Amino acid sequence: MAASTSRQPHEIPLPPSPTNAVKFTKKQTSRKGKGKENFSAPLEATTSWDDLVPEPDWEWSYLTDPSASKVPPIFTKDGKYFFSLVGSSVKIHSVTTGQVVSTLIAPRSTSNANSSDLLTTAIINPHNNFQLITGSLDGRLVIWDYVEAILLQMIDISQPIHYICAHESWRDTVFVAASRPSKKTKTNGNDDNAVVLRVLLRARDSTSMSKEILPIGKTRFPTGLTLSPSGSWLVATAGHKAYVAATSSLTTGFIKYVSPERLTCLAFHPTEEYFATGDDKGNIRLWYCLNEVQPVTSRGVEKKAQTTTLHWHAHAVSSIAFTSNGSYLLSGGEESVLVIWQIHSGKKEFVPRVGAPIITVSVSKNDKEEEFLLGLADATYVFVSSGNLKISRGYSRIKLDPSMPHQTTSERTHVPLAVHSLSSTLILPSSHPSSLQVYSPSSSKLVSELEVSPSNRVSRRDEKPVEPSFVEHTSFSSSGDWLATIDARYLDDGFQNEIYLKLWRWDVKNGRWTLNTRIDHPHGPHRVTCISFSSGLKPSLATSGEDGAVKIWGLKLTKAKSETVDEFWVARSTSGFRSEVPHSAAWSQDASLLAITFGPYVALYDSMTNDLYQTLVSPKGNTNRSAHFLGKEGRYLVVAGEHSVTLWDLITQTVRWSYKALLSIIQVVPHPVTDSFAVFYTSPGQERQKTRILIFRSASPTPFIARSLPFRIRTVAPYLLARSSDHIFVGITRDWDVALLGDSSKQTQKEGSIATGIISSSIPQKRTLFQDIFGKAAFAEIPSTTISTSETQYTNHGKTMNPNAFAAPAYLMPAFDHIFDQIIGGFLQPRSDDLRTGLPPDDEDVDMEEEPAAIAFDGVSSVRVVSQEEMSLLVTLFRDQSIECALPSDGYPPKSKSSHARQTTKVASSPTIGAKQNSPHRRYLAASSEIDITASSSVEFLSGRKRKKSLS
Repeated sequence: MAASTSRQPHEIPLPPSPTNAVKFTKKQTSRKGKGKENFSAPLEATTSWDDLVPEPDWEWSYLTDPSASKVPPIFTKDGKYFFSLVGSSVKIHSVTTGQVVSTLIAPRSTSNANSSDLLTTAIINPHNNFQLITGSLDGRLVIWDYVEAILLQMIDISQPIHYICAHESWRDTVFVAASRPSKKTKTNGNDDNAVVLRVLLRARDSTSMSKEILPIGKTRFPTGLTLSPSGSWLVATAGHKAYVAATSSLTTGFIKYVSPERLTCLAFHPTEEYFATGDDKGNIRLWYCLNEVQPVTSRGVEKKAQTTTLHWHAHAVSSIAFTSNGSYLLSGGEESVLVIWQIHSGKKEFVPRVGAPIITVSVSKNDKEEEFLLGLADATYVFVSSGNLKISRGYSRIKLDPSMPHQTTSERTHVPLAVHSLSSTLILPSSHPSSLQVYSPSSSKLVSELEVSPSNRVSRRDEKPVEPSFVEHTSFSSSGDWLATIDARYLDDGFQNEIYLKLWRWDVKNGRWTLNTRIDHPHGPHRVTCISFSSGLKPSLATSGEDGAVKIWGLKLTKAKSETVDEFWVARSTSGFRSEVPHSAAWSQDASLLAITFGPYVALYDSMTNDLYQTLVSPKGNTNRSAHFLGKEGRYLVVAGEHSVTLWDLITQTVRWSYKALLSIIQVVPHPVTDSFAVFYTSPGQERQKTRILIFRSASPTPFIARSLPFRIRTVAPYLLARSSDHIFVGITRDWDVALLGDSSKQTQKEGSIATGIISSSIPQKRTLFQDIFGKAAFAEIPSTTISTSETQYTNHGKTMNPNAFAAPAYLMPAFDHIFDQIIGGFLQPRSDDLRTGLPPDDEDVDMEEEPAAIAFDGVSSVRVVSQEEMSLLVTLFRDQSIECALPSDGYPPKSKSSHARQTTKVASSPTIGAKQNSPHRRYLAASSEIDITASSSVEFLSGRKRKKSLS
């Protein structure tokens, strides 16, 4: 190996740092392609977060929902759709396919601009099955017509709402569990005081405030609120107590029943007067205290109640629900197991390994069979059949669970994120840290899940979570045929760490990844710091580890006995540098150079011989974190430290310029085609949840694009599926959301992303499976040849009826008996008298004759006229082929040819023929046996009648 050399930047005085921040405008972007100056000394600029001029927000769009909903899904009356609350929106899903068919989003509150608009609860209006009532933390009750996607009414109670419930016996009234302001401020920022209110769903004049709000009683922070099936009892759970009030005497307040553990969920039996609760120790209790409640005059009475305890869960019970007949109780929690309890016997059945911890449990009522809908912590919905207790189907987009253990481990490791160009998919961390998920942004669907490290997905035994294996690094080859992963499990002292390098081959035929090679402990027991593929058809893989070694792996081909060629990966070379720990590795575009960062050094190696070409030393000895080649030529090398960016010219071996900042650099991402690169900064401290992006060109240390994002970024990667000239990235935020960032990153609107009606017409029509999957047919927009009712005006005695009379929903229309006469009168039209002209009397025996064809007037004919020669030919053909061979229906022998030739009808060509069908002259022609064929528009034959003697 050649001896290493070092080259320091020229000792030339640097220009003074700018005191004021530079405001970047669009005019400066016109310098693209003009920066060709050669800097004899490195140019340096220094900036701080406080001195920066506010930049416009960069375009961005989420690929994931804000979080998994903690509110149980609600089903429509017919069981065809269910509602899920996601952030500040209501998504309407099809039960058959899981497709989002509509999204309801209420406008932000103007009175509480600083409050959160997060939706916390929703119910179906018991008096109208087509209305949905939602509650949010901004203190608003919103009433929706979800069929037509219309916001009907908003009621503001000015208190954060947590739960609502209603009953058919209480018209235009809901019961609300809301937070109430407290004089004492909690250290954790959470207000533990709440109140249960009875709210009238009628607003005051010209305001959104309710006409009547009646407080029922105070509670701790609520975990449930429900009414009994009969509407006689109101029950709330909060802390260690269950609050019970009789709806007939709400002014007496609540009677409190004490629980030994903190209650987490609540459900009422659908037919009987008792309720069930779950607590944080895994216990389920059935409370039989409603019949024992006696009217009391004093508030705040605490009692103990008779209960039945069911226990299986090792951790807190997240959700419970009764089946429709009340015979079974469903429960779920962190164990990822659905438990079905038989109420009367206490026996239980299980649906294990549903995929993630269960957050919500709901029961679907449809015509076929009852189904259980489970809402999982990774935002997945799973349907379980009640007949065989097996998972029938599941719906999910991107599965990310912030509560999983990879949240803590990823703070000290890398977050896997890559773009696969062959399949146009993203490789993302899954809900379990040992797996990766493959997501297609174009179809907004989860394609598959790759289990990199098989693991037993069990819940924690005690409070300490189980340390699972997790995927630490991922890298794609430039051709997209190979995927390299590092999965590891770091154990306590006395146990060896489990670290594996796995290389996966892309199966084009089946569209999935298959494991090709597994290498155990590629750098011994030490952590792998970086993996990187070279470009070309025969790629090489470079890995670096905390053992100080840099290894290059190559593909080896062997010929098996069956004349097949096997391929696998082997180590080709190992190198190091001055006992330094390598941090990152980068290949040039032609794969001839390999750049490795070692502390303040950047070592350039020949990729074939491992010779050390050059050693670049960072200015002022700053520690380098990463290095990247720019553009297709690979002349420039950008080196990033914790607070600085340095651009090296590899031909002159000098620093072209450097940029220093007081901010912490998250990541430097080079553009795959041009010589530009993006630097992602974050503000110091936790109080500023922003990310700043600066995009540089190699010609100048002044960024030509400066943008900001309203959230913090964990990791980011170039979105290679976009156009080459755009700066578009895909990133994972601190809240584990996946977002597209950059120019034109706004996605096209998908079906169901906006508020639309869930039926296509005023007449309820069943939505087909094809429509749920692929949307509305393109041919549905083609106009029909029939006259549309929306364009037709119905008249009644000179009065015109509005064609939009039925445009409003049926339940908003007046009673039909009030408008029956006007509506029906508008549809019915009196028959004109001239339509009855020429019609025979009802009881008159007439001959069934064909209507004569239209006769042309004024010498203009629109119908072809049959000539004498054609008619004679047709008569002869009919006589020879039909009349001679057919026996009459009365059984008489056929007549002679001469007689048959005379059985015709004489037709006069006259425009008055239609008006004289019953004249004596017409009857005489019908009885005549002689024919005088003229140039008429039609000829009539008498058949099945006894021929009379000719009058000639």
